[in-house]
Amino acid sequence: MSFSKVFPMLVQKAERKNRTQAEVYAVTEWLTGYTPEQIDAALASDMTYGAFFMNAPAYNSRAELITGKVCGVQVESIEDPLMKKIRQLDKLVDELAKGRPMEKVLR
Repeated sequence: MSFSKVFPMLVQKAERKNRTQAEVYAVTEWLTGYTPEQIDAALASDMTYGAFFMNAPAYNSRAELITGKVCGVQVESIEDPLMKKIRQLDKLVDELAKGRPMEKVLR
């Protein structure tokens, strides 16, 4: 799937719960090292969702602190590195949508 199709759904999920696009960008930046401008460029390109994570400029070493379930699967038990990264971002957005304070989401 293309990044430009998946990422807006994460933003919509957060916005439905009164969070902002800027907050979704902030957690994405924290996790992947992309700047907001780079995220916008990825949205405007034909980059796949997987390539977005595989080409992350500075994947956060603290990402291992992201624990919990996404779609019924424990994030920390996922063995496929790409799927784990995808689910880590899902988990961060889920935490935003549930109203968790940004300083706790960003561990």
